Amino acid sequence: MTFRSLTCLAAILALASCSSLRSPIVPGAVPKDHGAIGATEGPAWKDGSLYFTDGKHINRRGPDGKTTVFRHNASNGLLFDREGRLVACESGLRRVTRTEKDGRITVLADRFEGKRFNTPNDLCMDSKGRIYFTDPRYGSREGMEITASFSACSPIGSVHGKMPIENVYRIDGVNPVMLMLSGSGLSGLDRPNGILITPDDRHLYIADNNNNTRGGSRKLLRYTLDENGNVKLGTRKVIFDWKDGRGPDGMKMDAAGRIYVAAGTNKATEYETTRFKAGCYILSPSGRLIDFIPTSPDECCNCAFGGNDGKTLFITSGGHLWSVPLK
Repeated sequence: MTFRSLTCLAAILALASCSSLRSPIVPGAVPKDHGAIGATEGPAWKDGSLYFTDGKHINRRGPDGKTTVFRHNASNGLLFDREGRLVACESGLRRVTRTEKDGRITVLADRFEGKRFNTPNDLCMDSKGRIYFTDPRYGSREGMEITASFSACSPIGSVHGKMPIENVYRIDGVNPVMLMLSGSGLSGLDRPNGILITPDDRHLYIADNNNNTRGGSRKLLRYTLDENGNVKLGTRKVIFDWKDGRGPDGMKMDAAGRIYVAAGTNKATEYETTRFKAGCYILSPSGRLIDFIPTSPDECCNCAFGGNDGKTLFITSGGHLWSVPLK
């Protein structure tokens, strides 16, 4: 590489670095509330339509603004693959599926080592088309099949047993399901929720959100991946901490490397305060808070880029759909 090429590359990297620290919101823009249309989770954009879930179904909001049911009995994280097929975490049915172009449903994964998943929550895809997904369990722990052995000391001696765990997995062509990270306090991870992989496949971001346990983790974590897409040991880094508030949920990353994290709540619970209000927290790659987009009525759950030019941020919050234009 010539000196001139190196100089140009340095200039490009410096410009990208500066861009990642500036607010991407159009000056004077106000978040628009599209109403209580059941926009709880999801969302994903394709061909002029926004797809999202209401806890029971996948809905489609078309270019005319009307919402219809796209698929029954499916919920939570969504994404479209490079062939335009919808990949979904179906929490209720404890599986990850793909809706083919002809409407058939392909089950990509529903078990790990013969045991059913907890409740697959959110997913992302790397440049090789491999799917990373989280498998937490909120609410009742009944029926959790995936466990890990543990040992602990007590006044009467050592205690040994098995405990249910909440992990991060990857689906790829050779080995259908691979364990990437162990949760439930193992590997420095408590309860994985949202998940994001950087475009260069170098870093994996995990929303560690144990928000229905007093003192549970509410942190955005970052792990470094090796050339095979596996997590490097000892690379866990806390990017942002929501402390005793409602922690991070779904998230996305823009071309400048800024991270958009749905988090916070406007309604305190037994386990959550309103220290961090509901909305989208825009962070630099290193975790600096750049800007904040408020939403209502209560908790903010997920977000996605869309619009004809890809420069509109859609946010699901308390059953309402919000949007804001970006630069």
